[in-house]
Amino acid sequence: MHFTAEDLFNVTFAAEPLPLLELAMAMVAWQRTDEPAVFGPWRRRVCRELPGRARPLVDLLRPDGQNPQFVEPYAATLEEGLAAVREAGARLTGDQLAGAAARAPAGGTSWLRALWEQDREAWDRLGGAIGSAYEVVVAPYWPHIRQSFRADVAWRTRLLAAHGIKACLAGIHPAARWSGTVLEIDGPPGYEVHLGGRGLLLMPSPFWTGRPLLADGPDGPAGRPLLMYPAMTPLPLVEAGPPGGPSGAALEALLGRTRAAVLRLLVQQRTTSELARDLDVSLPSVSEHTRTLRAAGLITTERDGKAVLHSATGLGVELLRSGG
Repeated sequence: MHFTAEDLFNVTFAAEPLPLLELAMAMVAWQRTDEPAVFGPWRRRVCRELPGRARPLVDLLRPDGQNPQFVEPYAATLEEGLAAVREAGARLTGDQLAGAAARAPAGGTSWLRALWEQDREAWDRLGGAIGSAYEVVVAPYWPHIRQSFRADVAWRTRLLAAHGIKACLAGIHPAARWSGTVLEIDGPPGYEVHLGGRGLLLMPSPFWTGRPLLADGPDGPAGRPLLMYPAMTPLPLVEAGPPGGPSGAALEALLGRTRAAVLRLLVQQRTTSELARDLDVSLPSVSEHTRTLRAAGLITTERDGKAVLHSATGLGVELLRSGG
């Protein structure tokens, strides 16, 4: 992602999470298999609770997150989102149908074709799927979704003020790194984007677990692109507590209780095995937590023979001092 000086001055955060965008990310997260220690129990609960009426969304929303944008409108409410989805139907193209059909599981092609042909029953089916899925995976957890969103934005705003925009953006994913004014993030699919002075709109999601996703923003292809990235605290780790910046109990609101405990322990250097023992959690769980903390610049990791050693960085210690 190529930035100009003007782009770097025009990086901002979205004001709030958006219901149908988070619904799409939730449906994607449910189908993924990564981060099992964090998302495994949540995925099993969704399997039990998600009604059959919601299953058609699986034909549109695939695990890699590269999905048709019309079903992820930038709308503030479910009702506005449903209207935006239906309005977008008239503008769907044959190329978009081909792309969606090629990605859909076996059996999904016929109803997708009916959707693109403006079949009323197919559109009613899509609306019902969106509504029923929203009531199960988003509506009951909306306060937690907002808490995760606001805590992440508060932390990265603090990081931006103290260490600059490059540090802020480098911490959005473990594979993110800067090469001059180019932000590089490894992983498929490979593509190159020149922002060309448009800037960037950042949106953390407590459901998304993969490489940051780039899409047209609310102002369309000519406007500022949107970059969605994994929030510091994924939904399964969000604890009840005050949203906002890292002060007092809000440290756990930002990191989650276990990740906050990991960071506190790493004031002194520890191995992965020692962290697992001291916190009474599994080794895979510790690895997931340390990977996220490392990506955020809060800890550093090095090898000493077969041992993997972790310790808090200056930024991590600073957060602990301010967060209590």
